[in-house]
Amino acid sequence: MDDKIKEKQLEILKKRVRNIPDFPIPGIQFKDVTTLFDTGESLKMLSKVLVDEYRNKGITKVVGIESRGFIMGPIMALELNAGFVPIRKPGKLPADVFEEEYEKEYGIDKIQIHKDSLSPDDIVLIHDDLLATGGTMFAAYNMIKKMGVRKIYVNFIIELAELEGRKLFPENVDLTALIAFDL
Repeated sequence: MDDKIKEKQLEILKKRVRNIPDFPIPGIQFKDVTTLFDTGESLKMLSKVLVDEYRNKGITKVVGIESRGFIMGPIMALELNAGFVPIRKPGKLPADVFEEEYEKEYGIDKIQIHKDSLSPDDIVLIHDDLLATGGTMFAAYNMIKKMGVRKIYVNFIIELAELEGRKLFPENVDLTALIAFDL
C-alpha cells in the first residue's frame, strides 16, 4: 500500500475512535474502538491496514487477547491464511493450559492459552486493541515465548504512548501500533 494512502486511512480511522471520559473510573479517557467496526467501510479499511502490515511475514497463527483481540484477530487470521488462537482469562479454555500472571493497574490478573495451540514452527502475531501500560500483552508475549515459537510479532490498533507500555518489551520485539493518542 502506498504510504500516503495508508497515512490518510489511518487519519480517517483515528477520527472514528470515540473518547469516553471517566470510564471505567474518574480521570480515565477511554478510547473506544467499537466505532471502528460499526460500518462496513471502516471495518474494511481497518482490516486492510492491519493485514497489509503483516502480509509477507509468514504468519501461521494470530493470537487474540480476550476480549477485544477477538474482533480483529480472526479477520486478520483469515486474510493471512493463518490459524486463530485465543488467550483467555482463567477457567474459560477447556483443555490443558499454560498460564501467566501479571500486574494490572488494579491488582494481579492471569491469562491462559491452550498448551497445544502453538508449535516451534509457528510465526505468531499477537493482537489486541490497545497498548496502555502493557501488562496484559507483555504477559501474553512471555507466555508465547516460553512455548518456543519461531518468531513473535506484537500488534495493537491504538497506543497511548505517554503510558510507556512499549518499554516493557525487549528492543528486538517487532511491536506495531497503528494509531497513537496523547492522553
